[in-house]
Amino acid sequence: MDLRIFTEPQQGATYDTLLAVAKATEDLGFDAFFRSDHYLAMGSGDGLPGPTDAWITLAGLARETKRIRLGTLMTAATFRLPGVLAIQVAQVDQMSGGRVELGLGAGWFEQEHKAYGIPFPKEKFARLEEQLAIVTGLWETKPGDTFDFHGTHYDLTDSPALPKPAQARIPVLIGGHGASRTPKLTAQFADEFNMPFASVEDSERQFGRVRAAAEEAGRKADDLTYSNALVVCVGKDDQEVARRAAVIGREVDELKANGLAGTPSEVVDKIGRYAEIGAERLYLQVLDLADLDHLELISAQVQSQLS
Repeated sequence: MDLRIFTEPQQGATYDTLLAVAKATEDLGFDAFFRSDHYLAMGSGDGLPGPTDAWITLAGLARETKRIRLGTLMTAATFRLPGVLAIQVAQVDQMSGGRVELGLGAGWFEQEHKAYGIPFPKEKFARLEEQLAIVTGLWETKPGDTFDFHGTHYDLTDSPALPKPAQARIPVLIGGHGASRTPKLTAQFADEFNMPFASVEDSERQFGRVRAAAEEAGRKADDLTYSNALVVCVGKDDQEVARRAAVIGREVDELKANGLAGTPSEVVDKIGRYAEIGAERLYLQVLDLADLDHLELISAQVQSQLS
């Protein structure tokens, strides 16, 4: 089971804070540092000092880290034109020496679009499908050839399809709860399927849909990686769990029901339940980015039991 650290910087974080978390992620032996792609805080928080851009952040971290994978859960297709996104991600992949992964989603938070003047189209899923075809098509085009795409939402003619990533193929992540279109899109374009914030039972059901869609598309279901994203709140005892839950404004019982919360042994047991239904990777949503002791505890007493 790979453990990856997943951050939500829109809730309030500077680049320096994210750099400290990314370096701790690397030093403590976690597999990757991922971040959300949002421009507006959610809930009651003020989001100070303001948002950081996902791909600008990852470009900086690409030069400040050496081992960990870097990526997004999920880049919003509404934020960037697909040709520009392909250039950005390929460049960060070069800057990292081939450690980038692209999580791409349709975009859903209408308020942040209004706040920053970003168009929020009614039909988002069809745009996402075209973006996936364009981004992957640009990367796969051989040097010297050109790429054309003529869709409903995007039109590319004689693109040189440059630059190329450092990796032969940048892993693409698709996620979500959709019962039909999401599994089909995953089977067509993705290397990994991510089930966000879902129970073991719901995850097992969705993994089954994705596996069936992959087989129907002519792929081996096991060619895909299956993962979950879950909030994490671990303490050495019940008192520490309660303290960490209070800091992020959550109730312990709710966190235990919907995430990975409790003592290390409790969390390891729950991770085992996700592993039993086919999850190979977990994105640990860390909401208090100042609490690096939390990451140390997870590394020493949770991750160590999974290796």
